[in-house]
Amino acid sequence: MNLKEIVKLSRKVSNQFKVTDGEKFKLKNVDPNDTLEFDAEDKPRSKEALQTGIQALAELQDMLYAQDRYSVLLIFQAMDAAGKDGAIKHVMSGINPQGCQVASFKSPSALELDHDYLWRCQQHLPERGRIGIFNRSYYEEVLVVRVHPEFLQTQKIPPELVGKNIWDNRYKEIRNFEKYLTRNGTIVRKFFLHVGKKEQKKRFLQRIDLPEKNWKFSSSDAKERGYWDDYMTAYEEMIQNTSTEESPWYVVPANNKWFTRVVVAAAIIDAMASLNLSYPKVDDAKLAELAKAKEILLAEK
Repeated sequence: MNLKEIVKLSRKVSNQFKVTDGEKFKLKNVDPNDTLEFDAEDKPRSKEALQTGIQALAELQDMLYAQDRYSVLLIFQAMDAAGKDGAIKHVMSGINPQGCQVASFKSPSALELDHDYLWRCQQHLPERGRIGIFNRSYYEEVLVVRVHPEFLQTQKIPPELVGKNIWDNRYKEIRNFEKYLTRNGTIVRKFFLHVGKKEQKKRFLQRIDLPEKNWKFSSSDAKERGYWDDYMTAYEEMIQNTSTEESPWYVVPANNKWFTRVVVAAAIIDAMASLNLSYPKVDDAKLAELAKAKEILLAEK
C-alpha cells in the first residue's frame, strides 16, 4: 500500500470520530467500546495496520522536518487510565526523536501560577518542522478547574475578573489561540480518549494488583471517579465549544487500546497529509555545488 492509499484509508477511518462543529455534539452518542466493523479477532490485523501507519508517519515527518515550514501540535486529553501514554508511545514509535517533542502538564508550579493559564503551554509549542505532543494541556483549565472551581483561587486572578462567564471566556480564548497558531503554520489536532467508567475501574484494579504498575496509581485517581458525571459534562461542553474546522477534536473510543491507537495514527496521518508536504527543491547553484562535491569524492584514491 503506497502513501496515497494509506492517507485515503486513514481519512476514512478518522473522519468517523472527527468533530469540527460541536454545536450538536453529545458525548452519550460515542460508545467507548466502539471498534467500527472490527472485533477482538481483528487485533492482529490492527497491529499490522498500526505498523503501516507508523511507517507512513515516519515518511511524512521526514518531509515535515526537511521542509521546515509547518509544525504540528497534538493534544491528548482523557480521564485517568484511558491510555494516553500508551497511544503516544505506540503511535509515535517510528518518529525520529529529533523531530518530535513531548510535554506533560501536571499541577501548575508556583512560577506557572504567576502567569496566565496559557503561558506554560506556550513554552512548549513545537518549532517549525517538528511535531509537538501535549499530554494534557491548557484544556485542563476548562476541565479539572471547572470540576474543582476552588483551584481558581490559587491562580491569583483578580477577583473582579472571575465572573460567571469565565468558562465561556476561556473557550473563546482557546479558540482564538488555536486560530492564531493555525494562521502561523502550526496545525492543531486534539484527541479525547473516551474510556468507559467500568473499563477505568478494571484498569485501576490492574494497576493495584500488578507490582510493575503500582507506580501508575494514586489514591487521588480513585477519588476523582466520584466526579465522573461532572467530568463528562465538562468534556462534552469543552468539545461543543472548541471544535473548529481548523482545529478539530477526535473523540476516540478508548475501551480497546488496539483500536484507539489505529484511530489516533489515522487522524495524524490525515492531518499531516493535508499540508501537502514535500522535500525542498534545490536551485541551480546548489546543484552545481553538489556536482562539484561528487567530482571531488570520486577523484579520491
